[in-house]
Amino acid sequence: MSDVKPDSKETSNLLDDVRHGQPAFDRLFARHRDALRMAVSLRFDPSLRGRLDPSDVVQDTQMEAFRRLPEYLDRQPMPFHLWLRKMAYERLIMMRRKHLGAACRAVSNELPLPEQSSVTLAKNLLANEQSPSHQVEAAELAQRVRCALSQLPDHDREILLMRTFEMLPYDDIACVLEIEPAAARKRYGRALLRLHGLLAAEGITGSKL
Repeated sequence: MSDVKPDSKETSNLLDDVRHGQPAFDRLFARHRDALRMAVSLRFDPSLRGRLDPSDVVQDTQMEAFRRLPEYLDRQPMPFHLWLRKMAYERLIMMRRKHLGAACRAVSNELPLPEQSSVTLAKNLLANEQSPSHQVEAAELAQRVRCALSQLPDHDREILLMRTFEMLPYDDIACVLEIEPAAARKRYGRALLRLHGLLAAEGITGSKL
């Protein structure tokens, strides 16, 4: 875990305060709330709208983190910011299953991903293609990327979101997924290949996007 991004000095100081009995948890969590909300929003199933929103997941994560904090402080298996992020994803999955059932995500439900990031992912993925391509507008290309991502298995979609949209390094990804960095690289590569195949099936190929 030596190459994993460590917690900031401020977070480490607040963790020490909590460890020594100071009422610092609210300040500690507040430092990470916005980042957690962004991570949850990237993954938030549109079918949940009207029942939940990303803030509900973040609040649930806050309560769970407070409950499990003594265990974390005892072991500290990973930096606090990654521990929170891992927990937020687990809470989102649990709440999605609770409200939508085992099927979870309908294929037609697109993730609410940023347009520019979706376009960049597609262009980087298809930059070396030699076959002719449809000329598509950025908005349409982003929509097709979101649709293709929604059809991927959870583990493929998750590593693409972490690496491409959140820009997490492989060491951080490996820590969150509890695998080796080399395995994270291989999993990411396989996910890209599957996404490439789905886009190709939609006619999105070639270098002239």
